[in-house]
Amino acid sequence: MKQQTSPILQKELIEPILTWYRQNRRMLPWREGKEPYRIWISEIMLQQTRIEAVIPYYHRFLEELPTVEALANVPDDRLMKLWEGLGYYSRARNLKKAAIQTVNEHGGVLPPDFDALRRLSGIGDYTAGAIASIAYGLPEPAVDGNVLRVVMRLTGREDDIAQASTKKEVTEWLREIYPSGEDAGDLTEGIMELGEKICIPAGVPKCDECPLREQCVARRDNTWSTLPKKSPKKERRTEDHTVLILHCDGKIALRKRPKEGLLAGLWEFPSLSGKRSVQEIEELLQGKSLAPEHIIPCGDATHIFTHITWNMTGISVQCSLPSDEFFWFTPDELRRDVAIPTAFRFYLRYILSNFDH
Repeated sequence: MKQQTSPILQKELIEPILTWYRQNRRMLPWREGKEPYRIWISEIMLQQTRIEAVIPYYHRFLEELPTVEALANVPDDRLMKLWEGLGYYSRARNLKKAAIQTVNEHGGVLPPDFDALRRLSGIGDYTAGAIASIAYGLPEPAVDGNVLRVVMRLTGREDDIAQASTKKEVTEWLREIYPSGEDAGDLTEGIMELGEKICIPAGVPKCDECPLREQCVARRDNTWSTLPKKSPKKERRTEDHTVLILHCDGKIALRKRPKEGLLAGLWEFPSLSGKRSVQEIEELLQGKSLAPEHIIPCGDATHIFTHITWNMTGISVQCSLPSDEFFWFTPDELRRDVAIPTAFRFYLRYILSNFDH
C-alpha cells in the first residue's frame, strides 16, 4: 500500500535551496536576463545534451535567429545546419512549428501561461514549467531526472521514476509549495543544479555540501545508492547498414530520408540494409547509371540511438556519371550548408579528409 503523507514536501525546504543556489549558481549564457525566447531555446537544446556541448550551439543559434519571428521564417535546411551535431532533430523541427504558432496565435511572444505553453509543438510539462517559472515567475515546477532524483532521495520514496504517474505526483507535491516571482525561477534552477552538482546520478553524492542534508531520508538511512528506483529500459535492437560514399568529379551523393520515422527528412548518404561486401556492392551497381569505376571499403562505425544501435559498414564508390537519382554536393558545401546527422559523422570526416582538396 502506497505511503500517504500530507504534505510530502515542506515549504521550509525552499529557503535553503534558494540560498545555496544564489551562492553557487554557474554563470550560464541563458541565465543572463529572463528573456522567454532564450530560456525556451536553452531548455530544448539541453534535453539529452550536456551543458558544455550546448553553449556554442546556443550562441550560434541565437546570433542567427535572435527572435521568435526569425525562427518561424528560417528555411528548414538552414535550421538543420544550425542544429547539426546536437542530434534529436525533431527538437529543431518542433521549435520552428512552435515559433510559427507563437507568431500566429500570440503575436510572437511566448505566452505567460502554463497551459498555453503546453499547447505549443514540442513543449511538454517540463519545458512549460521551466519557461513559466524562470521567465515569468509563475509557481510552476519543472520536473526532470535531476529533480526526480533529489526528491526521491530527500523523501526516501521508492516509486518508479520511469513511470509517468511518478513524475506527475512529484510535480503536484512541488506545486503545493512553489513560490512565485524570482523565487520560482531560482527554485526551478536550484533543484536542477542540486541534482547536477551535489545529488549526482553516478558516484557518491556530495551530502556534506547539500543544503538539505539534515532533512534527507536517503542520507539518514544510507539508502542513496538504491534511490531513485527506476525500471530498466527496453533493450536496444541492433541494425546493420551499409553506407555508400558515392563520389563523382569532386562531388558526393546525398539523398533525403523519408518524412516520417528516424532522422525524418534529413540528408543522408545512400545506404542499404545489412552488412554488404565490396563484391556485393559491385554486383548491385553493375549496369546502373552511376557507372562505378573503383570500389573500396572506407571503415566501420557504430551509432547508438535511444532505441536502436546502427552498425555501419562504409564503402566508397568512385562513379563516372552523377546519377540524377541523388543530389550532389562538394565537400565545401557539405561543411558549410548541409546538415549531416551525427550518425554519419565518421563518414563525413572520411569525405573531408579524402576529397576536400
